[in-house]
Amino acid sequence: MKKYYIETFGCALSKFDSSTMDSILSQNGYEKTEYPDNADIIIVNTCAVRLDTEAKIIKRLNEIKKSYGNARLIVSGCLAKARPSLINKVVPNASLVSPQNSTKILDVVKSENRSILIEGDRNTDFLPTPPIEDSIATIMVEEGCVDNCSFCITKLARQTLKSYKPRVILDTIQKLVDKGVKEIRLTGQDIAAYGLDFNPKFRLDDLIKIILDKVKGEYRIRIGMMTPDKSMEIIDKLLELYEDERIFKFFHIPVQSGDNNMLKIMNRNYSIEEYKYLHNKIKSKYPDSLFATDIIVGHPGEDEEAFQNTVKLVKELKFERVYLAQYSIRPRTKAASMNQIPEVIKKKRSLVLNKLIKEIEEKIYEKYVGKTYKVLITSHGFRENYVVGRLNNYFPVAIKGGKELIGKTAMVKVNKATYFDLRGEIVDKSKDNEDLILN
Repeated sequence: MKKYYIETFGCALSKFDSSTMDSILSQNGYEKTEYPDNADIIIVNTCAVRLDTEAKIIKRLNEIKKSYGNARLIVSGCLAKARPSLINKVVPNASLVSPQNSTKILDVVKSENRSILIEGDRNTDFLPTPPIEDSIATIMVEEGCVDNCSFCITKLARQTLKSYKPRVILDTIQKLVDKGVKEIRLTGQDIAAYGLDFNPKFRLDDLIKIILDKVKGEYRIRIGMMTPDKSMEIIDKLLELYEDERIFKFFHIPVQSGDNNMLKIMNRNYSIEEYKYLHNKIKSKYPDSLFATDIIVGHPGEDEEAFQNTVKLVKELKFERVYLAQYSIRPRTKAASMNQIPEVIKKKRSLVLNKLIKEIEEKIYEKYVGKTYKVLITSHGFRENYVVGRLNNYFPVAIKGGKELIGKTAMVKVNKATYFDLRGEIVDKSKDNEDLILN
């Protein structure tokens, strides 16, 4: 029995593709190993979104070539698709698999041609059942997008929009819930674009509605990242669906910059005024929701006024979570040919904004201390003898306890707030409140 080892870089989409390959190989007589030195086949599933990540991947490929040169090396994912010549230069004997073709991993492994290149469209009629991590499963419902942002190399890797058929999504979710999964994470490159490639159109709100109607059992849904312009097209219907307690009151909608001119340079299809309107609409309906956003600092064209407009937006909207990144030049993108912002300025702006974000978020998190909430416990914690639960708005709570709590719902008192999570404990059991662990 041949052994395989998978190493993954990147986002939830990359992890989904890794789980697909893992599932196919394990079901076809291959044995997974946690150590590359035991493996006959080494798969490195890559990410292309940032320069520093690319550098880590190249360093790792060189290490594998040097230390495990006898193993069959397969490089999959976004970097294999977006920069195949770079991969071929570093590891010329590696097989390359585009992210759309993770389902063809068996063909690659069985091929005697070590330098095989697998490309083509994703098969959206087939959705492999993803692995269950504690009580969580992640499902890719679409790949690609309909935009062309100036900074994004992922567009070259994930390419045009391809949405999975509603039927296969429903079947997969029902199988997972039947196996005891409590948290379903729906993910995609732009989940708000789901179904735009269908004729007739079948949008994200339509998908969520039939999931809630058709999938039986106890579960919660976390809806993934949505672009602002596509969100605005369906937000009214989505907000109605969010009334269902099975949906976490969580919104991840990247703004990228607080300056209208920068949004035009970035090829983002909305204005700051429209974004504020969207944010206000969501917060008016669900004031305690977790609203997360992404911001890029130092994109070409960002002068001091543009940066200050971003600072002003963060102060005004007070996001619960901000994913901040310094602009990273990526080849074959529009922004790569523009005049670049000096690194020292990017770092300075990043420090200023990060300090502000931390101050705002810490004040938000402190509001939870001393209060008791109904919490769904979904996974192991990062520390030993701790588990992680989620509030109704998806805020994470670290709770002291063992694995027997995973998948349960409990009443938890929050005792402490950190920049990363909340810390709490299950309210003490007594003869009067034995039902505080609810199920």
